Amino acid sequence: MKTILFTFLAIVTSAWYLALSATTFPPDSALPWIIRQEGMYLTGLLSIALMSLTMLLSVRPLWLEKPLGGLDRIYRLHKWSGILAVGFGASHWLLKLSSDIIKPLIGSAGRLPKIKYEGLLEVLRKLGNDMGEWALYAALAMLVFTLWRRFPYHLWRHLHRIMPVLYLMLAFHAAMLAPPAYWAQPVGALMAVFFVIGVIASIISLAGMIGRRRQVNGSVLSVNSEGDVTEITCQLDEPWQAHRPGQFAFITFDRIEGAHPFTIASADRGEQTITFFIKALGDFTQKLAQRVKAGQTVMIEGPYGRFQLAVNQPDSRQIWVAGGIGITPFLAWLESLQARPEEAREADLHYCTRNRESDPFVGRLQKLCAALPGIRLSIHSAKHGDVLTAGALRLAEGQKKKADVWFCGPSGLADALKKSLKDSWSGRLRFHQEAFEMR
Repeated sequence: MKTILFTFLAIVTSAWYLALSATTFPPDSALPWIIRQEGMYLTGLLSIALMSLTMLLSVRPLWLEKPLGGLDRIYRLHKWSGILAVGFGASHWLLKLSSDIIKPLIGSAGRLPKIKYEGLLEVLRKLGNDMGEWALYAALAMLVFTLWRRFPYHLWRHLHRIMPVLYLMLAFHAAMLAPPAYWAQPVGALMAVFFVIGVIASIISLAGMIGRRRQVNGSVLSVNSEGDVTEITCQLDEPWQAHRPGQFAFITFDRIEGAHPFTIASADRGEQTITFFIKALGDFTQKLAQRVKAGQTVMIEGPYGRFQLAVNQPDSRQIWVAGGIGITPFLAWLESLQARPEEAREADLHYCTRNRESDPFVGRLQKLCAALPGIRLSIHSAKHGDVLTAGALRLAEGQKKKADVWFCGPSGLADALKKSLKDSWSGRLRFHQEAFEMR
């Protein structure tokens, strides 16, 4: 993600620099005023470029799943590009206000002359200026609500729907206030591409068309609760694209609450039934067992994701690590192999839980793995002092110097394992991690 953002920002900055190189400033221009103006142009350009990228990623473009590594990473890139967009927008606004600091220091002498406009164009520019300021204030408020984890998700989701409108306001602001010379240079062509992409994505969002082609209706077959985990099985009313083990789907139980992403824990048998294991982690999921009843209608959108069983790398050691509810994609993997155990790769499956004696998944895992001799299951129970470490994973290195670690679970555990393995693994190691967050 960092590489993608850095490359994107570098391209946009390079376009701005080309425009700067072609700009001739009046001979009496003062450097502070030049820095202020060009800083406003650069931060404004970076802000609208990132906001356009954010809008593109918000419509769940399937064609980007493969190059970016899945919808979970698309949404992570969406989140951080949006945060950076608002950050550059705030910097743009502060640079505009900096004239009140520059004037007392050096005076207005050497200030760059304003471009004169007349008639309708001047009216549109003033409107664009006001719209940009209003939209920035709203975007800053949205950023606060997004980062404030205690703010209810269902309220945040409804507020988030105004983002396409805010984008259109900011795009109008950028188009009206961009230097006229830009439109005859590469930076102008780049801006036009951003505007087209962002406007189309905004229209798709406002029209409620995101994911529509991948939505099917269904009903709840059964609801079972054990501890803090709820098992929900749904029957789809119509065929959908067969899901691959490890993928997830968006489920809508309540239109007011909206869609939530959950990993599909069952293999696809062609019966149009899918099962989800949902852990009580927030207000919505804690009350799910009481809210959802058999026979209730639901809407399923998907499948999405690329956390999929690797079958084409026989020379690579397979190490699967799950923490808590992160076991769900591996359950789907194991279930899909039950009908064809001869295709099962050798793998070391490590499952981390608080207490193996009360965990609802331990028995299921043991039963599934018993039919697959190549899968070596290890249960790590924190209550019994058995905490997974990188040392335990290194025991699986064996004679194969290439390894794929597939991880789904708490990010803290993932970070600790990645750091330790990076420092100690003697061969080539690839770390695959499910990293889905809606906000």
